[in-house]
Amino acid sequence: MLWNVARSCCLSCAALLVWPHWPGNIFSTSSTPAREVHGLSLFILVITGGIFIGVASLLVFALVRFRHRAGDMTEPPQVFGSTQIELAWTIIPILLIIVLFLGTARVIFAVQDAPKPASALDVTVIGHQFWWEFRYPKYNVVTANELHVPLSDPQAPTPTFLKLTSADVMHSFWIPRLAGKTDVLPNRVNEMWVDPHEPGLFLGQCAQFCGTQHAKMLLRVYVDSPQDFQRWIAQQQRAQQSGTPDPAPSPQGPNLGNDNPAAGVPPNTPPTRGEIAAQLKESSDAITPEQGRRVFEEQACMNCHTISGTAANGRFGPDLTHLMSRATIASGIVPNTPENLRIWITTPDELKPGSLMPAMHLNDLQNAQLVAYLTTLR
Repeated sequence: MLWNVARSCCLSCAALLVWPHWPGNIFSTSSTPAREVHGLSLFILVITGGIFIGVASLLVFALVRFRHRAGDMTEPPQVFGSTQIELAWTIIPILLIIVLFLGTARVIFAVQDAPKPASALDVTVIGHQFWWEFRYPKYNVVTANELHVPLSDPQAPTPTFLKLTSADVMHSFWIPRLAGKTDVLPNRVNEMWVDPHEPGLFLGQCAQFCGTQHAKMLLRVYVDSPQDFQRWIAQQQRAQQSGTPDPAPSPQGPNLGNDNPAAGVPPNTPPTRGEIAAQLKESSDAITPEQGRRVFEEQACMNCHTISGTAANGRFGPDLTHLMSRATIASGIVPNTPENLRIWITTPDELKPGSLMPAMHLNDLQNAQLVAYLTTLR
């Protein structure tokens, strides 16, 4: 037991000294709620550490003072009750519990009952299996997995107040450097707030087991300067180019397996790999964003995802309107690159086993066209 305690203390000190500014370091706080929780944790650590040292010292004293000695056959004195000892082990724990209770209650009320200034930013957080949805009601902006909030100047506070709920099961929202954990429950709205004091990237995690991919339900918080935050909002408010492409294939583009609709061939019947290779070789226009958008709207993608300016208005999956403005995909587990997009579309289980996103079973050409379209969503 002593070895485990010592090892934990050494690891904690190493984390504090070696990674003081690591985005997920619980010892480096950058927001008032996290600072309050951190201070309370250190206060409790001091008290419990004092208890441990006191008990360990008494134990060592008893082992040394009353150890067996060669030739000593006398029976030690028998004590049948001590008023002083009984008062000590009753009064001291009561006092410690009162101190811990008052200290904890002060922090809870300071964090939960903090006044909300008029300048505060409101964000609605919705937990899904296994990703995060962020809604900015004031700006009519919806994004996923990457939360952007403004820097809060102590002279002109701009805190961010979060309303948290779940679309399915219980989750827990935790950004170690900005705030403590808050449960995210279906049919209930919990609240928390942060007022970041330094810009940068802060990493978070779902802290409540919510299914097979709980460990990969990550989140990223970007603290921007007020100017950068307004630029990000303006960029997110821009809709994609409106209009629906002509469902008929272009003259230069390939036909996706519907050469003879009258013969009863389903519109989405994929061509063979040989046909795909021939199509790619014949036409340099086979892979275009326009073709990819057609694939997106003809397949089931639009039933789960939203892209503003198009007919896609699904709510089951993340909003893809500005997909390429995010640094990661699949709730933060891989960088947002065309190659990872292709893998994610083709075989989601390769990146996130147990993911609720289904494999669409598209052919190689359709996958390439879809990626070409998605990479334009900025």
